[in-house]
Amino acid sequence: MRSLLMVLVLAVTAIPAAANAWWQKDWPYRKEITLDASSKGGAILQPAGRVAVLVRLHTGNFKFADASEKGDDLRFVAEDDKTPLAFHVESFDPLLGVAAVWVDVPQFPVGTTKKIWMYYGDKKATPAADAAATFDPDYALVYHFDGPAGAPPVDRTANHVTALSSLAGVDEASIIGKGGKFSGAGGVSIPASPALALTAGAPFTFSAWAKSAAPQPRAAILVRRDGASALILGLDQGVPFVETHGGTGVTRLTAPQAVAAGQWTHLAVTADGKTLMLYVNGHVAASGAGALPATSGGASLGADPASPSDLTAFVGSLDEARFSKVARSGTAVLVDASTQGAESRLLAYGEDQKQAGIGFGTLGLIVTHVDAPAWFIIALLGVLAVGSWWVTYAKIAYVNLVDKTNGAFLHFFHEHGGDPVALDAQINPHRFEDSSLYRIYHAGAQEMARRSKRGQGTMSSEGVEVVRSLMNTRLVRENQQLSSALVVLTIAISGGPFLGLLGTVVGVMITFADIAAAGDVNINAIAPGISAALLATIAGLAVAIPALFAYNYILLRNKNVSANMLVFVDEFVTRISELHRDPDRPAAA
Repeated sequence: MRSLLMVLVLAVTAIPAAANAWWQKDWPYRKEITLDASSKGGAILQPAGRVAVLVRLHTGNFKFADASEKGDDLRFVAEDDKTPLAFHVESFDPLLGVAAVWVDVPQFPVGTTKKIWMYYGDKKATPAADAAATFDPDYALVYHFDGPAGAPPVDRTANHVTALSSLAGVDEASIIGKGGKFSGAGGVSIPASPALALTAGAPFTFSAWAKSAAPQPRAAILVRRDGASALILGLDQGVPFVETHGGTGVTRLTAPQAVAAGQWTHLAVTADGKTLMLYVNGHVAASGAGALPATSGGASLGADPASPSDLTAFVGSLDEARFSKVARSGTAVLVDASTQGAESRLLAYGEDQKQAGIGFGTLGLIVTHVDAPAWFIIALLGVLAVGSWWVTYAKIAYVNLVDKTNGAFLHFFHEHGGDPVALDAQINPHRFEDSSLYRIYHAGAQEMARRSKRGQGTMSSEGVEVVRSLMNTRLVRENQQLSSALVVLTIAISGGPFLGLLGTVVGVMITFADIAAAGDVNINAIAPGISAALLATIAGLAVAIPALFAYNYILLRNKNVSANMLVFVDEFVTRISELHRDPDRPAAA
């Protein structure tokens, strides 16, 4: 029992120690986010380098109520729990319970896992987002299309290449927060900028998410023209294609199959001066020899500024358009497509943790939804549990002591032999005061001593039965002492589960009543309340099961001690019948 208590103490003291590493004490909560590049995750087996990772938050993996209203308290820290990571918030909506946050990961893992920490909960924190620092300097332009309707897209890099024209509309249900709607009446014009200028054969990457409303002939996604030179990325009846026009003629790459209309698709084109590559959803769809022509002007998204044109203005939505001054590797394109998709296997969200060091994830969600009646019943079960633990400890300690001293007394009794009555004068009563056998023996020896003082040196069979009766009376008292307080364990065994069940039934009733009153029927509304209600049943079983094991163990030990006492009474009576019976009367049976 002492060993068990020691283990519990060590376990409790180890809980806060495990969470001592904490970035800053002003942030009470944090969440572990794992970047999984192993075979069980995204299977990224080649270096992707520096990546701006999209962290998607929703009510299933984040408690918006614990963060500030606009996400100003969000902070991201590297795995060492010391190094802050650049980030910025694209969208944060506590009412809808969704958020999209971009986090700079200086080195994406290869074939393994890496974790980062998201801290939140400091309601007094000021915004620390830095969009420009989130992207590496090789990005020339990044449009999230996260602005209001009627506003031109804003560049999130340090180049600040804001578009010249506004969007036709805003896609509120885009693949990442908001997206840009294109009606086919015109596109988004991007001004000329030194960041976008390309020399002949210069490296370049463009990527974007596209969702067409319907198949179109040669629908323009990206168009860059400078005189006779041009770079075109589009969808021809849903088939992705890329074209370059320059001094060497026209180079065209076409994907082997069309993409589905109404479905988001990640498109990317890279050029390294020798090879042109077209990617669809992170995978190579077509490649061929080719180099980009020199272009120093602007660009257009969703339409061709040239008139007349053989391209069709795009009808659909675009999101996350990016220009890079380098040829991104195939792995980098795959990581972008994988992490930005609706269901990414590259990111895994751990449980929320509280600064106190006690896990705050699933258990915290359950505890915070326990209602008052259930807490009352759990408190009763707690009192019953403490009582049963104390009785268990006291009774096991008592039966161990009795059994030990009984063994010592029995050894002394057999060692000295002879007349058991005369032996009473040789025994130090303090030595065997905890022995039930000694107390039974002493009851019989005292009766024999009283008879000896009255001059009754011998005993009739009736006298022997009197001694037996007195010893049996003492034996009954000893059994009562062994069994005292065991009723607490029987109450815990039988009453604990029923009390827990009562708490669960009441909790379920309250949960359904609240749902009926609110009119909100969904799994997120039902599950926490039901889980919290079941906590009462778990508490009842947690009280009953240890009490059941303890009760059976103590009962078995008590039976062994009681059996030894019965055997000793028979042995004592047999000896005195033999040594002190009246020779003129028959021996006691």
